[in-house]
Amino acid sequence: MKLAGDRLFAIITLLLVSGGLAVFFSASLGVLASGTVSLSRIAITQLVLGLVLGLGALVALRFTPYRQLSRYAFPVYVGTLLFTLLVFVPGIGASANGASRWIDVRFTTIQPAEFLKFGVILFFAAYLAKNQRRLSEWKVGLLGFAGIVGVPAVILLAQPNTSTTFIVGVTCFLMYFLSGAPLRDFAIIIAIGVIGVGSLIAVRPYALARITTFLHPASDPTGAGYQIQQALIAIGSGRVIGRGFGQGVQKFNYLPDPIGDSVFATMGEEFGFIGSVLFVLLFVAFMLRGLAIAGQSADLFGALLVIGLTLTISLSAFVNMGAMLGILPLTGLPLPFVSHGGTALMMALASVGLILNVAARRSKAR
Repeated sequence: MKLAGDRLFAIITLLLVSGGLAVFFSASLGVLASGTVSLSRIAITQLVLGLVLGLGALVALRFTPYRQLSRYAFPVYVGTLLFTLLVFVPGIGASANGASRWIDVRFTTIQPAEFLKFGVILFFAAYLAKNQRRLSEWKVGLLGFAGIVGVPAVILLAQPNTSTTFIVGVTCFLMYFLSGAPLRDFAIIIAIGVIGVGSLIAVRPYALARITTFLHPASDPTGAGYQIQQALIAIGSGRVIGRGFGQGVQKFNYLPDPIGDSVFATMGEEFGFIGSVLFVLLFVAFMLRGLAIAGQSADLFGALLVIGLTLTISLSAFVNMGAMLGILPLTGLPLPFVSHGGTALMMALASVGLILNVAARRSKAR
């Protein structure tokens, strides 16, 4: 228990990572066959950058006393903001499909938003813990929330990266009220959020198109509704037990981005209803165990840190899977521990290391 921090949480994570890698490499057969991505690039991104460096970060953060991190929370926050701004620098930033979200390091790309999520949660947890008794003061509570969350939100929306903005915003919103913020701020933040979402829909046609596609998925099956139609075909064809590992058909030239945000559809086709439900339950268990660890934390900083990191991963997973099932609009969010993206996998594993860190120290301070 001492080595793991929390044995059950560690086992859940191990199942998610090992199962996720298996599904990912099966889905990779589709893009390898099409020639759009090379095997070496997949190996570098997912195995070296994601798994190897991620496990290194997990171990490092597991054995670094987490309370010391609060001293460096603000520099980390500012550093991740500046790092994310590099995506707009010509010659450094890389763009695709009208979005500037990546930094080109020649042999692969890095998505700074994954580091930014970590930096925001770390600093916001430290800020709330330090100012818990003053959150009723609007200059400390509401204005602090607006500043800490608003600055990264502006940067993310400029990329544009609306889905990550949503995850960060909702996570920090929940952290804010779980730390004891006054209820009067609830309506204010909700109102600002509704106005913000409405403004985005008004000025960004693709956001409105995604909502329209969600409401009427069959209206344009070869255009805007193509991805969700193919995803539903893949999941439906898996039936109860699936076609079998590696036997999926939709990943070959039918399912858009089978190793990215559509990877859950590949899983549904190959492992069927039973396999998909088990994977959903793993994420439910991940979230519930993470929140249980937060509830047993020795201090407020540790509790808020675990809540933020757990919810960031869990919400991303549920939004991704919900979109593939047609019960939520498409967002482009990757499925944690599964989708292609070395940066996302690395930071998810780093977050797990920090959660296990808090878990290991809960009994010592009690």
